[in-house]
Amino acid sequence: MSQGAPVPEHQQRRISDEQFRDATLIWNYHQMGHELRSCSAAIGLGSHDLGVATTATDLYHAGFFPVVVFSGGNSPTTRARFPRGEAVHYREHALSLGVPDRAILVEPKAANTGQNITLSRELLVEAGIQVQSLLLISKPYMERRSYATCRKLWPEVEVVCASEPLELDDYIKSIGDEKLVVDMLVGDLQRVIEYPKLGFAVEQGVPDDVHDAYERLLGEGFDSRLIDR
Repeated sequence: MSQGAPVPEHQQRRISDEQFRDATLIWNYHQMGHELRSCSAAIGLGSHDLGVATTATDLYHAGFFPVVVFSGGNSPTTRARFPRGEAVHYREHALSLGVPDRAILVEPKAANTGQNITLSRELLVEAGIQVQSLLLISKPYMERRSYATCRKLWPEVEVVCASEPLELDDYIKSIGDEKLVVDMLVGDLQRVIEYPKLGFAVEQGVPDDVHDAYERLLGEGFDSRLIDR
C-alpha cells in the first residue's frame, strides 16, 4: 500500500460527501485503464509515494518487463522522506523485495516528469536497451499526466500506464490527509489542462462532468498544488 508521512490530526480536514464524489470523478479520470502487457522496459516515476516502487516490484515479478529505471532526485515534498533521493530509495525498496540489482537502473537527477522521461530514455539508450514499448509506473492520480508527457517527449514508443491498484478512499487513508489528496488531484488535472499549451504534454479531452467537478473543488479551496497560469 502507498505510504505517506503521518499527518497530525489538527492539520487534516474532513471533506463532504459531495466533495468526495467530485474527487472520485477526477481520480477515475486520471487513471488510463490500460490493460497490462509485457513491455521492453519500465520507468518508475519518483515521488513521495513508495507504492510506485512496490508496484514496480510486483509487475517485475509478474514478468511484465526485464528492466526498470527508477527516476527522481529530490523535491521540497520528498527531501525529508527520501534524503538520498527518490530513485535511490525506490531501488533500495525494490531490492529488499527481491528485484535483482541487474534489473534496476537509477536515474537520480530528474526534478519533474519531463526530466523523468528524457533522462530515463537517455539512460536506457546508454545501457543498450531497445525500447519499443514502455510500462510507465506512477502514483494512481498521475497516470494521465505521465502518459501525456511521454507521448509528447517520446512519441515513437508505445506507452502502457500502471499504478498501485487502490480506490480513492484507500489512497486517502494511506496518506492520512483528505484535503491534501484532493488538492493533489486538482493540481494534476490543472496540469493535464495547462501543460499542452506550454508544450510539455499532448492534449487530452476532459469530460464535462470532470471539468465541472474540478471547477467546484477549485471554488471550495482545494488549490494548494496549483501552478501559476
